[in-house]
Amino acid sequence: MIKILISGIMGKMGQTLVALIDARVDCTVFAGVDTRATSLNGVPVYRTFDDILEKPDVIIDFSTPAATSAAIAYCEKNLVPIVICTTGLDDSIQDKMHKLALKVPVFSSANMSLGVNLLIELCKAANNILGDSFDIEIVEKHHNRKLDAPSGTALMIADEINQAANGKYEYVYDRHAVRQKRDKKELGIHAVRGGTIVGEHEVLFCGPDEVITLSHSAASRDVFANGAINAAIFISRKTPKFYSMKDLIAL
Repeated sequence: MIKILISGIMGKMGQTLVALIDARVDCTVFAGVDTRATSLNGVPVYRTFDDILEKPDVIIDFSTPAATSAAIAYCEKNLVPIVICTTGLDDSIQDKMHKLALKVPVFSSANMSLGVNLLIELCKAANNILGDSFDIEIVEKHHNRKLDAPSGTALMIADEINQAANGKYEYVYDRHAVRQKRDKKELGIHAVRGGTIVGEHEVLFCGPDEVITLSHSAASRDVFANGAINAAIFISRKTPKFYSMKDLIAL
């Protein structure tokens, strides 16, 4: 039985993780870390990582950049594998993640959904076929409580397309301050925030007299939580390395 600690356990994603893990037989919620320290269904919740009394087998982090940084420090000190699902991380935290991966398994993805990662592969194939005659625009939609914009997933889609295209694209966000014709090297990224939208991503390939749209819509947080749990089980048996959804899909 793999003991999982959830960073950000009192948030919506944290509580979704608790419910889904409770239904499994291969892992259990060992503890949580959250600023709202309390007890959740008998699971101890600590205010900081310094308060943890016993080492978990793996950590799932759905929190904030500051909490992610604290989780990385704990994992480095105690050699605990971690699945990082928090978005909006700056370059300094990204560097810490990669340094940590030299000591313990680190799994990170801006989106833990299998469907989103399939969408990325389809977009890369479409761009390879359509070439320069089609403009690319990414539109992402999320609930009104989401802090970062554009979403980590939208940036992940853009980065994967751009990497496959040898870095020829330049990202343009929204366009409200731009009054000029669209450059062929632009890749537009647009954010919508409203209501309770779980997560929607559309990639538009706009060409002469036709538009091809590839999209993914999440109906609930379960798709992301299940991906995170599967990633936690996966890296709990692995050697130190930086892992992503590509490694998990390859199984």
